[in-house]
Amino acid sequence: MSLFALIGANALWLLYAWLLGAIVGSYLSDRKGYGEKAGLVTGLVISALAILVWLLVPAKSASRWKLHGPFGSGDGKTVAEARAEQDAKEGA
Repeated sequence: MSLFALIGANALWLLYAWLLGAIVGSYLSDRKGYGEKAGLVTGLVISALAILVWLLVPAKSASRWKLHGPFGSGDGKTVAEARAEQDAKEGA
């Protein structure tokens, strides 16, 4: 009976890893400007490796990753406002 308990515990940890890969992959892909669905699919297909994949994929130029950083700047600006401010600085 303990064999089934061990299989169940390992299956639970693998489920957590699978879900974590989908969640973090979705967050990273959205932050880098590719949308949440691309990261979600990547996370569901290749599990925790999706995190590494999305850390290596380059961010688009008008993405939150480029304008606000990986976790956000906390200044409350939208991407459009930050982009307009950046364009104004470059034009001046």
